[in-house]
Amino acid sequence: MSPARPCRGLRAAVAASVGLSEGPAGSVRSGRLLRPPSPARAVPGARLLRLPGSGAVRAASPERAGWTEALRAAVAELRAGAVVAVPTDTLYGLACSATCSAALGTVYRLKGRSEAKPLAVCLGRVADVYRYCHVRVPEGLLKDLLPGPVTLVMERSEGLSKDLNPFTPLVGIRIPDHAFMQDLAQMFGGPLALTSANLSSQASSLNVEEFQHLWPQLSLVIDGGPIGDGQSPECRLGSTVVDLSVPGKFGIIRPGCALESTTAVLQKYGLLPLHGSCV
Repeated sequence: MSPARPCRGLRAAVAASVGLSEGPAGSVRSGRLLRPPSPARAVPGARLLRLPGSGAVRAASPERAGWTEALRAAVAELRAGAVVAVPTDTLYGLACSATCSAALGTVYRLKGRSEAKPLAVCLGRVADVYRYCHVRVPEGLLKDLLPGPVTLVMERSEGLSKDLNPFTPLVGIRIPDHAFMQDLAQMFGGPLALTSANLSSQASSLNVEEFQHLWPQLSLVIDGGPIGDGQSPECRLGSTVVDLSVPGKFGIIRPGCALESTTAVLQKYGLLPLHGSCV
C-alpha cells in the first residue's frame, strides 16, 4: 500500500467530521438526509432588517440606532430558539444557538442537510476559542488568522453542548471578519452554530435574494448588502477550512477563498502540512 492512502483516509475522516465531503456525495460518511421544506410561500415569513451603511463595518452615529436595532432583534430571536439569516465575510449564513437542540434540528431540516454533517461554531473573540476548544497552536497564530475567512478545526472541549455534533470530537471555529457578526456573537454571549444560507449541495448565497425561498422558514433576515463580486466563482467558495487537531501539523480540508494567505501564516509558525494535504 502506498503511504499516501492512509493520509487520504485520515483527511477524509477529518473532512467528514466537519461536514465536508472529499468525494462524490455520500462517499465520506453516511447519515440520514433530512428532506428540505416544501417550496416557499409567496409572502416571505421572515422579518427583514437592513443594516445601515456597509454591513461589514460598524455603523457610525446617526446610523447607530439601526445597527443596534438589528443586533437586539437578532439576539432576541436566537435566544428564543429561532434561526436567523446573517451576513458574514464570505457568504450569507444561517445562525442559531449552539446550545438549543430544537434550533439545531431546524437548521438541518431547512437545508435538507445530512445529520452526519456537523455545523461550525461562530464566536466573537479569539479568547472565546479557548473556552470551547483544546488549543494546541500558538496564540499568535490564532490572532493572525482570526477574525478572517477561515474555519479552524480543533478538538472540542466540554464547554460545547453535547447536542451539537455529538458524533465527532472535533469542531470548526469561525470568527468572521465582519463587524455585525462579531457584535452579534459578543452580545449573544455564547456559541452560535453557523452554516451557509442555501439548500445542501446548491450554490451559496452572496445576497439575501438568492435564498429568498428559505425566508418563510426563518424568523429574521439581516440584510448586510451584497458580499463580494457576484460574478466571480471564487467568491462562493466559502471559508478556507484548516485541520489543526494534530500538534505541529496542519491539513487543508477545503481550499476556500483564502488558501494562499492562510497557508503562509501556518508556515510562518512552523507547522508542517499533513501528508496528502492540498497545499
